Amino acid sequence: MQISKDTVVALTYRLSTLDGEMLEEAVADKPAVYLQGGYDGIFPRVEAALEGQAAGAELDIVLEPEDAFGEYDAELVRIEPIDAFPEEVKVGMQLEGASDDGEHVMLYTVTDVADGKVVVDGNHPLAGQSLRLQCVVQSVRAASAEEIQHGHVHGEHGHHH
Repeated sequence: MQISKDTVVALTYRLSTLDGEMLEEAVADKPAVYLQGGYDGIFPRVEAALEGQAAGAELDIVLEPEDAFGEYDAELVRIEPIDAFPEEVKVGMQLEGASDDGEHVMLYTVTDVADGKVVVDGNHPLAGQSLRLQCVVQSVRAASAEEIQHGHVHGEHGHHH
């Protein structure tokens, strides 16, 4: 079976920087499983590259920032007074906060705490980076009507209700 809209795809993969630093991987006993066809389960660039492939296919894809976690946006870095944060605030913590327009909830990472101020960054930690994805298609199957209706995979390695 070939990968096409409304198929369930299981992949093993290795995501790394272009310098070879391994960031994340999915191995054979715990593959990444997603629903093909624009359901936002995988980067669109990867989904497009996998279209038409079958079990056993191997891909090696370079993802530019716009294909992965976006360009780094300096305007997403904020300096706020420390009294606006919990007492235990420290570098590395992640906190939810409102976007500048107040219409979206964003995840901010604390990058510095000093002199009564806290620096938070709303960029994804991999924003602005080109990445390499090496993957192998483990299996492809037709999605169930329920998976299509819900927009995600159910069962083993998928979403459980």
